[in-house]
Amino acid sequence: MADEQTFEVLLKEFRRVGVDPDTFSAMLALRPEEALRALRVLPDDAGPSAFLSQLRKNGHSQVMESAAAPSIKRDRHRQDKSA
Repeated sequence: MADEQTFEVLLKEFRRVGVDPDTFSAMLALRPEEALRALRVLPDDAGPSAFLSQLRKNGHSQVMESAAAPSIKRDRHRQDKSA
């Protein structure tokens, strides 16, 4: 698949599954083929957590750790402000 075509297919699959690729930092560490493999087995509107779970099943644990880190930092920051 050509790069532009691959990108369009990825965007279509992300929208179908309910994952916003603009806010998903794990995408930086994924090859398009890996992302497509995980997305294609998910039902419509499965959401980001289902996508992450599928990546884990496919053996992408490093991606999971880097994807989770920003949200953990944000949660800690919120806790500090509310204390």
